[in-house]
Amino acid sequence: MRDKITDALKTALKSGDKQRTSTLRMVNAAIQDRDIANRGAGKGPAGDEEILQILTKMVKQRQESAKAFEDGKRPELAAQENAEIVILMEFLPSQMDESAAKAAIGQAIRDTGAAGARDMGKVMAELKTKYAGQMDFGKASGWVKQLLG
Repeated sequence: MRDKITDALKTALKSGDKQRTSTLRMVNAAIQDRDIANRGAGKGPAGDEEILQILTKMVKQRQESAKAFEDGKRPELAAQENAEIVILMEFLPSQMDESAAKAAIGQAIRDTGAAGARDMGKVMAELKTKYAGQMDFGKASGWVKQLLG
C-alpha cells in the first residue's frame, strides 16, 4: 500500500499534476505521523490496515469539509475537497453497497453469536477486522443496532 502511494506520487510529480501531488504528499505526511506515533508506542511502521484507516479518515474529513463549504456558498473550495476525495478513493478498496453490507452484517452476527444490543461491540469489531475500508461503519452501526433489535 505504501509503495503504491509512493509510486503514484512519483508519477504525479513527473506529470506536473499539482493537485494530485499535493494530495499524495498529504497522505505520506499522515502515514509518517502514524509511523512516528507507533515508534513512540514501541510498534513497527504503519501496516496496510492502518494506512486504510488513515485514508478512510481523510476521505471522511474531506466529505465533511465539502459539505460545509457548499453550505457556506463556497463551491470552489467544495470542488477542491471533492477532487481530493477522488484521488484518495483510488487507494481504497471499492465500497460495499447497502445490500452487500447488510449481508456481511448478518454473517458477522451469526459468526459472533450476537444475541442482542449488548453484543453490538463484538459485531462491529468483527466487521472492522474483515471489511476495513470497504464499509461505512457509521451506517453499519445503525444497521447492526436495527438487526440486533
